[in-house]
Amino acid sequence: MENNSIIETRHLSFAIGSTQILKDVSLSVPKGSLFGFLGPNGAGKTTLIRVLLNLYQTKHDSVFLFGEDVTKNRLSVLKRLGRFVEQPTLYGHLTGEENLRIAQSYYGTTKSSIDEVLETVGMTYARKRLVKKYSLGMKQRIAIAQALIHNPELLILDEPTNGLDPNGIKEIRELLIKLNTEKGITIFVSSHMLAEIERMCSHVGLIHNGELVFQGTLNQLTLANSKRLELKVGDVTRAKQLLQTQGITAIHNNNSTLELDIENEKQTASINRYLVEQGVDVYKLNYHEHNLEDVFMALTNVNN
Repeated sequence: MENNSIIETRHLSFAIGSTQILKDVSLSVPKGSLFGFLGPNGAGKTTLIRVLLNLYQTKHDSVFLFGEDVTKNRLSVLKRLGRFVEQPTLYGHLTGEENLRIAQSYYGTTKSSIDEVLETVGMTYARKRLVKKYSLGMKQRIAIAQALIHNPELLILDEPTNGLDPNGIKEIRELLIKLNTEKGITIFVSSHMLAEIERMCSHVGLIHNGELVFQGTLNQLTLANSKRLELKVGDVTRAKQLLQTQGITAIHNNNSTLELDIENEKQTASINRYLVEQGVDVYKLNYHEHNLEDVFMALTNVNN
């Protein structure tokens, strides 16, 4: 295992009956990262999380947390992490504080930690209110407080913003960033929401049809995919031939428009200057830098 990996899977495959859900997944989550595990619904995100938490059994030497084989060291591993899988497990007839005391009893922590986690998740004001009177966003925050009650090194969260309104999503996002940057907690969060992962995560893993199609930093993901330039020119055939002599391959999309991949925005000026010097009229330049949505769709062939 890599020295700085807090989560690692080695050629992990998993099936339920005859349905293969995970296929040869080798994942490495760096310690200290806010790692976004991204994929469409049904891609295998929740299944992988259940395997990480040993809720689904798998073979030895395929899943490691904190450098330990989960199948051999389940209890010691689980004591060092907090988790939130799918819907929060809360008792509606009890207050937020009472729900935290139940979670606290699982880990044998002191009462003072309740005050701390309530303040951390911004729920001190509602500690005496019955959970059944909470909004969904409040329930999500109390569920995260449960996961924090024993001061874990790692948080594993499955779709924590699912079903929330934009304000609730923003609150959870800001909370996770705070936990990662101020508390130093490594966070592994699954989501199908591209924009949220792009806004808060330092590292990303993309899963599609049970296969890991990318993992690395967010910058590596976007930089790995070239930028695009669209050119509207007077003579498409001549422009394409001229660019080819410079080692640049352009695709003729429609009418008078060419499309080509470039390294950076500055290259647009040199391409424009060269074509004009060669007598080709350039009517329009449109530079487009890939965002996470573009990259995700390309890697998962969503449009195919």
